[in-house]
Amino acid sequence: MPPPFVIPIFIAHQGCPHQCLFCNQRSITGAPEGMVTAREVEETIRTQLAWPRRHLAAPVQVAFYGGSFTGLAMERQRELLGAAQPFLASGQVRELRLSTRPDYVTPEIAHFLREQGVGIVELGAQSLDDRVLAASGRGHTAAQVRAAVACLKEAGIQVGLQLMLGLPGDSTATTLASGCQATGLGPDLVRLYPCLVISGSPLAEIYRQGGYQPLALSRAVALAGRLWRIFKAHRIPVVRMGLQPSLSLEKTVLAGPYHPAFGELVLSRLFFNQVRAALSARPPQQPYRLCLARADESIYRGRGNANVKRLAALGLLDGVETVFSASQPRQTVVLTPSAL
Repeated sequence: MPPPFVIPIFIAHQGCPHQCLFCNQRSITGAPEGMVTAREVEETIRTQLAWPRRHLAAPVQVAFYGGSFTGLAMERQRELLGAAQPFLASGQVRELRLSTRPDYVTPEIAHFLREQGVGIVELGAQSLDDRVLAASGRGHTAAQVRAAVACLKEAGIQVGLQLMLGLPGDSTATTLASGCQATGLGPDLVRLYPCLVISGSPLAEIYRQGGYQPLALSRAVALAGRLWRIFKAHRIPVVRMGLQPSLSLEKTVLAGPYHPAFGELVLSRLFFNQVRAALSARPPQQPYRLCLARADESIYRGRGNANVKRLAALGLLDGVETVFSASQPRQTVVLTPSAL
C-alpha cells in the first residue's frame, strides 16, 4: 500500500501550558498565530482532497500538528475533530492523527479519541530520562510517557514517539538509553529531532550566557544513526529525522545541528558504513560488481560525492563496478564477482 496522503492542520502552541526550554513553536512550525476554526479545518480538507494525488489508492489522513491537542478544552477538541467527521463517514478520509503531551493522555481521553476516528497519536516524549526531562522543563516524567502509551494502545490507537537528541543534561549514554527504553514500549513509529537553539526560546538566553552547548552536526548525525539502528533492530520505523525545514525556522536557528536534509545525512553515513564493510570483506585483487538500489544512489554518493571519494581514497573501489537497480530493495548491498 502506498504511504498515506496527509492533510496537515496546524494548531501551533495551542493546548500546551508549558514553556519547555527549547521551544518557540511558532518558529519551528512556521504556522501563523490565531485559533483555527472548524470551518477552516473543513475547507482545508475539502481543498486538499481535490488536489491531484500520485497514488489515488493512498489512505487519507487528517493530521493536527503542533501544540498539544488533548490539552485543548474538550469543547474545542470536539469542534476540530467534528469538522472531519463528514469526511470520515463518506470514506474520503480514513483516519485522523494528532500530537500531544504524554501527561495529557488518560484512558478516558484515549477512548474519546478512538471514537472520533483518531488512529495515530504522536507523543512528545523527547526523553525517557527524568533528569533530562526536568532539566529541559518538560513538566512530565518518563513514567507518564509509559502510562500514555499504555492508554493509547489499550484504546486501539497507534502510537508514535518523538525523541530529541542533545537536550540540556543529556549525554550519549542517556540518549541511547532512552532509545532502548522506547523500543520496550513498542511504538508504531518514531521521529528523531536534534535539539536546536531557537530565537525567543528560554534556551537561547541560557546559550548566550554559556550555560548550554548544542551538539555539533557531525555528532548529532552519528548519534541519530545509532538510534536509527536500535529501532531498526526492533522493526520500528523511524519516519523522520530532523525538523521540517522552513524559512521561518532557518531565520530563527541561533545554534545547533540544523541541516535541511538532516535525515539524508544520517542515512548517508549509515549506508557508507554498510558499503565500506561489504567492500572491505571482499577478497583483494578480484573484480566485483556492487549492486545498490537506484533509490539509494543519493545516500550512497553523499553530499558532493563525498562518500564515493572516501571509498576511492581507501582503495575500496579498485576493480569494482557499481550498478544501480530499480528492482533492488532499499538499503541493501549486493556484492558479486564479475568479469571486469
